[in-house]
Amino acid sequence: MNFGLIIVGDEILSGKRKDGHMPKVIELLAARGLALSWARYVGDDRALITEALQHAFASGDIVFSCGGIGATPDDHTRQCAAAALQSELALHPKAEALIRERMQDTARERGEPYEPDRPDNIHRLNMGVFPAGAEIIANPFNKIPGFSIGDVHFVPGFPVMAHPMIEALLDTRYRALHGTQVQAERSVIVFGAMEATLTPLMEAIEREHVGVRVFSLPSVDHPQYGRHIELGVKGAQAAVTPAYASLRDGLAAMGVPLGPELVR
Repeated sequence: MNFGLIIVGDEILSGKRKDGHMPKVIELLAARGLALSWARYVGDDRALITEALQHAFASGDIVFSCGGIGATPDDHTRQCAAAALQSELALHPKAEALIRERMQDTARERGEPYEPDRPDNIHRLNMGVFPAGAEIIANPFNKIPGFSIGDVHFVPGFPVMAHPMIEALLDTRYRALHGTQVQAERSVIVFGAMEATLTPLMEAIEREHVGVRVFSLPSVDHPQYGRHIELGVKGAQAAVTPAYASLRDGLAAMGVPLGPELVR
Protein backbone atom coordinates (compact mmCIF):
# COMPACT_ATOMS: atom_id res chain seq x y z
CA MET A 1 0.00 0.00 0.00
CA ASN A 2 1.15 3.53 -0.75
CA PHE A 3 1.29 6.27 1.87
CA GLY A 4 -0.06 9.74 1.16
CA LEU A 5 -0.17 12.99 3.12
CA ILE A 6 -2.59 15.92 2.99
CA ILE A 7 -1.69 19.12 4.83
CA VAL A 8 -4.53 21.60 5.29
CA GLY A 9 -4.25 25.26 6.17
CA ASP A 10 -3.92 28.74 4.70
CA GLU A 11 -1.15 29.46 7.19
CA ILE A 12 1.13 26.97 5.42
CA LEU A 13 0.44 28.31 1.94
CA SER A 14 0.85 31.93 3.05
CA GLY A 15 4.14 31.23 4.80
CA LYS A 16 2.88 32.24 8.26
CA ARG A 17 3.71 28.75 9.47
CA LYS A 18 6.44 26.46 8.21
CA ASP A 19 5.28 22.95 7.41
CA GLY A 20 6.77 20.45 9.82
CA HIS A 21 4.51 17.57 8.88
CA MET A 22 6.03 16.27 5.64
CA PRO A 23 9.63 16.02 6.92
CA LYS A 24 8.45 14.28 10.08
CA VAL A 25 6.15 11.84 8.28
CA ILE A 26 8.97 10.96 5.89
CA GLU A 27 11.20 10.35 8.93
CA LEU A 28 8.59 8.21 10.73
CA LEU A 29 7.97 6.12 7.63
CA ALA A 30 11.66 5.67 6.80
CA ALA A 31 12.40 4.49 10.34
CA ARG A 32 9.94 1.66 9.71
CA GLY A 33 11.07 0.69 6.23
CA LEU A 34 8.23 2.61 4.59
CA ALA A 35 8.05 5.56 2.21
CA LEU A 36 5.82 8.50 1.35
CA SER A 37 4.42 8.21 -2.18
CA TRP A 38 2.65 11.56 -2.47
CA ALA A 39 1.74 14.72 -0.60
CA ARG A 40 -0.72 17.55 -1.18
CA TYR A 41 -1.08 21.01 0.37
CA VAL A 42 -4.57 22.52 0.51
CA GLY A 43 -5.77 25.88 1.80
CA ASP A 44 -8.85 26.43 3.95
CA ASP A 45 -11.21 26.08 1.00
CA ARG A 46 -14.06 23.58 1.32
CA ALA A 47 -14.23 22.72 -2.38
CA LEU A 48 -10.50 22.05 -2.60
CA ILE A 49 -10.38 20.07 0.64
CA THR A 50 -13.37 17.97 -0.45
CA GLU A 51 -11.72 17.27 -3.79
CA ALA A 52 -8.47 16.22 -2.08
CA LEU A 53 -10.34 13.91 0.28
CA GLN A 54 -12.37 12.36 -2.53
CA HIS A 55 -9.07 11.44 -4.15
CA ALA A 56 -7.74 10.09 -0.84
CA PHE A 57 -10.75 7.86 -0.21
CA ALA A 58 -10.76 6.57 -3.80
CA SER A 59 -7.00 5.94 -3.91
CA GLY A 60 -6.88 2.88 -1.70
CA ASP A 61 -3.77 4.41 -0.10
CA ILE A 62 -3.01 4.96 3.56
CA VAL A 63 -3.45 8.72 3.93
CA PHE A 64 -2.75 11.04 6.84
CA SER A 65 -4.59 14.38 6.77
CA CYS A 66 -3.18 17.05 9.08
CA GLY A 67 -5.17 20.11 10.11
CA GLY A 68 -8.62 21.61 9.96
CA ILE A 69 -10.40 19.31 12.43
CA GLY A 70 -11.02 21.94 15.09
CA ALA A 71 -14.28 23.81 15.71
CA THR A 72 -13.50 27.35 14.53
CA PRO A 73 -14.94 28.87 11.33
CA ASP A 74 -11.72 28.20 9.39
CA ASP A 75 -11.76 24.47 10.23
CA HIS A 76 -13.46 22.57 7.42
CA THR A 77 -11.88 19.12 7.25
CA ARG A 78 -14.54 17.24 9.20
CA GLN A 79 -17.32 18.67 7.07
CA CYS A 80 -15.36 18.06 3.87
CA ALA A 81 -14.70 14.44 4.81
CA ALA A 82 -18.45 13.94 5.20
CA ALA A 83 -19.10 15.68 1.88
CA ALA A 84 -16.48 13.56 0.12
CA LEU A 85 -18.16 10.42 1.43
CA GLN A 86 -21.71 11.77 1.04
CA SER A 87 -22.13 10.92 4.71
CA GLU A 88 -23.86 12.52 7.68
CA LEU A 89 -21.99 14.13 10.58
CA ALA A 90 -22.73 13.05 14.14
CA LEU A 91 -21.22 13.47 17.59
CA HIS A 92 -19.10 10.37 18.23
CA PRO A 93 -19.91 9.05 21.73
CA LYS A 94 -16.30 8.14 22.60
CA ALA A 95 -15.08 11.47 21.30
CA GLU A 96 -17.71 13.24 23.39
CA ALA A 97 -16.58 11.42 26.51
CA LEU A 98 -12.94 12.32 25.87
CA ILE A 99 -13.72 15.97 25.15
CA ARG A 100 -15.83 16.24 28.30
CA GLU A 101 -12.99 14.64 30.25
CA ARG A 102 -10.60 17.20 28.84
CA MET A 103 -12.95 20.04 29.77
CA GLN A 104 -13.12 18.74 33.34
CA ASP A 105 -9.32 18.52 33.48
CA THR A 106 -9.02 22.10 32.26
CA ALA A 107 -11.53 23.39 34.80
CA ARG A 108 -9.72 21.55 37.58
CA GLU A 109 -6.34 22.93 36.50
CA ARG A 110 -7.76 26.45 36.56
CA GLY A 111 -9.50 25.97 39.91
CA GLU A 112 -12.88 26.58 38.29
CA PRO A 113 -16.12 24.57 38.46
CA TYR A 114 -16.88 22.39 35.47
CA GLU A 115 -20.01 23.71 33.75
CA PRO A 116 -20.97 21.22 31.02
CA ASP A 117 -23.85 23.35 29.72
CA ARG A 118 -21.85 26.54 29.36
CA PRO A 119 -22.03 27.70 25.70
CA ASP A 120 -18.28 27.49 25.08
CA ASN A 121 -18.17 23.93 26.46
CA ILE A 122 -21.13 22.90 24.31
CA HIS A 123 -19.32 24.38 21.29
CA ARG A 124 -16.18 22.35 22.08
CA LEU A 125 -18.16 19.16 21.51
CA ASN A 126 -18.14 20.01 17.79
CA MET A 127 -14.56 18.73 17.75
CA GLY A 128 -16.07 15.26 18.21
CA VAL A 129 -18.55 15.56 15.34
CA PHE A 130 -17.30 13.10 12.72
CA PRO A 131 -18.66 11.42 9.59
CA ALA A 132 -20.74 8.31 10.24
CA GLY A 133 -18.66 5.20 10.82
CA ALA A 134 -15.55 7.03 11.99
CA GLU A 135 -13.17 5.52 14.51
CA ILE A 136 -11.33 7.75 16.96
CA ILE A 137 -7.56 8.24 17.10
CA ALA A 138 -6.28 8.80 20.62
CA ASN A 139 -4.52 12.10 21.25
CA PRO A 140 -1.98 11.69 24.08
CA PHE A 141 -1.34 15.43 24.26
CA ASN A 142 -4.75 16.74 25.32
CA LYS A 143 -7.24 13.88 24.79
CA ILE A 144 -9.11 15.64 21.94
CA PRO A 145 -9.23 12.79 19.42
CA GLY A 146 -8.70 12.61 15.72
CA PHE A 147 -10.60 10.12 13.60
CA SER A 148 -10.14 7.47 10.93
CA ILE A 149 -12.38 6.39 8.09
CA GLY A 150 -10.94 3.28 6.56
CA ASP A 151 -7.29 3.99 5.81
CA VAL A 152 -7.69 7.78 5.77
CA HIS A 153 -6.68 9.28 9.10
CA PHE A 154 -7.43 12.79 10.35
CA VAL A 155 -5.19 14.42 12.96
CA PRO A 156 -4.79 18.00 14.22
CA GLY A 157 -2.56 20.55 12.58
CA PHE A 158 -0.40 20.90 15.69
CA PRO A 159 2.73 18.77 15.17
CA VAL A 160 3.03 18.06 18.90
CA MET A 161 -0.32 16.26 18.66
CA ALA A 162 -0.31 14.98 15.09
CA HIS A 163 3.06 13.24 15.04
CA PRO A 164 2.55 10.93 18.05
CA MET A 165 -0.89 10.04 16.68
CA ILE A 166 0.56 9.11 13.28
CA GLU A 167 3.38 7.19 14.93
CA ALA A 168 0.90 5.19 17.01
CA LEU A 169 -1.06 4.24 13.89
CA LEU A 170 2.11 3.10 12.14
CA ASP A 171 3.13 0.96 15.11
CA THR A 172 -0.27 -0.66 15.67
CA ARG A 173 -2.57 -0.73 12.69
CA TYR A 174 0.23 -0.86 10.09
CA ARG A 175 2.90 -2.76 11.98
CA ALA A 176 2.68 -5.68 9.53
CA LEU A 177 3.82 -3.36 6.74
CA HIS A 178 7.08 -2.40 8.43
CA GLY A 179 10.07 -3.12 6.22
CA THR A 180 8.03 -3.72 3.08
CA GLN A 181 9.14 -0.57 1.28
CA VAL A 182 12.84 -0.49 2.10
CA GLN A 183 14.73 1.04 -0.80
CA ALA A 184 18.38 1.33 -1.65
CA GLU A 185 19.87 4.14 -3.70
CA ARG A 186 23.19 4.48 -5.51
CA SER A 187 24.31 7.40 -7.60
CA VAL A 188 27.36 9.08 -9.06
CA ILE A 189 28.32 12.67 -9.81
CA VAL A 190 28.53 13.24 -13.59
CA PHE A 191 30.40 16.20 -15.06
CA GLY A 192 30.20 17.73 -18.51
CA ALA A 193 27.05 15.97 -19.70
CA MET A 194 23.54 17.13 -20.59
CA GLU A 195 20.41 15.37 -19.33
CA ALA A 196 19.21 14.96 -22.92
CA THR A 197 22.41 13.04 -23.70
CA LEU A 198 21.96 10.79 -20.68
CA THR A 199 18.26 10.10 -21.24
CA PRO A 200 18.67 7.10 -23.62
CA LEU A 201 20.91 5.38 -21.05
CA MET A 202 18.39 6.12 -18.29
CA GLU A 203 15.54 4.68 -20.33
CA ALA A 204 17.56 1.56 -21.16
CA ILE A 205 18.33 0.94 -17.47
CA GLU A 206 14.64 1.11 -16.54
CA ARG A 207 13.70 -1.23 -19.42
CA GLU A 208 16.32 -3.81 -18.50
CA HIS A 209 15.96 -3.70 -14.70
CA VAL A 210 12.34 -4.12 -13.67
CA GLY A 211 11.40 -2.33 -10.45
CA VAL A 212 14.31 0.10 -10.60
CA ARG A 213 13.84 3.82 -11.11
CA VAL A 214 16.54 6.06 -12.52
CA PHE A 215 16.85 9.63 -11.30
CA SER A 216 18.71 12.69 -12.51
CA LEU A 217 19.36 15.68 -10.24
CA PRO A 218 21.12 18.51 -12.09
CA SER A 219 22.83 21.36 -10.26
CA VAL A 220 24.29 24.57 -11.69
CA ASP A 221 25.95 26.09 -8.63
CA HIS A 222 26.75 23.34 -6.14
CA PRO A 223 29.27 24.64 -3.54
CA GLN A 224 31.46 21.53 -3.87
CA TYR A 225 30.92 20.10 -7.35
CA GLY A 226 29.79 23.16 -9.32
CA ARG A 227 27.75 22.34 -12.43
CA HIS A 228 27.01 18.61 -12.47
CA ILE A 229 24.33 15.94 -12.58
CA GLU A 230 23.78 13.39 -9.83
CA LEU A 231 22.69 10.30 -11.74
CA GLY A 232 21.50 7.20 -9.94
CA VAL A 233 19.12 4.32 -9.42
CA LYS A 234 16.80 3.37 -6.57
CA GLY A 235 14.69 0.38 -5.66
CA ALA A 236 15.09 -2.90 -3.79
CA GLN A 237 18.71 -3.65 -2.92
CA ALA A 238 18.80 -6.83 -4.99
CA ALA A 239 17.70 -4.91 -8.07
CA VAL A 240 19.77 -1.77 -7.45
CA THR A 241 23.16 -3.51 -7.45
CA PRO A 242 23.04 -4.86 -11.03
CA ALA A 243 21.21 -1.76 -12.30
CA TYR A 244 23.90 0.52 -10.92
CA ALA A 245 26.59 -1.64 -12.51
CA SER A 246 24.81 -1.24 -15.86
CA LEU A 247 24.60 2.50 -15.30
CA ARG A 248 28.32 2.76 -14.61
CA ASP A 249 29.11 0.66 -17.67
CA GLY A 250 26.97 2.91 -19.82
CA LEU A 251 28.61 6.05 -18.49
CA ALA A 252 32.04 4.56 -19.05
CA ALA A 253 31.12 3.79 -22.66
CA MET A 254 30.04 7.41 -23.11
CA GLY A 255 33.37 8.63 -21.72
CA VAL A 256 31.88 11.29 -19.46
CA PRO A 257 33.94 12.46 -16.43
CA LEU A 258 32.69 11.08 -13.13
CA GLY A 259 33.00 12.28 -9.57
CA PRO A 260 32.35 10.46 -6.28
CA GLU A 261 29.73 7.79 -5.74
CA LEU A 262 26.88 8.30 -3.29
CA VAL A 263 25.17 5.47 -1.38
CA ARG A 264 21.98 5.94 0.63
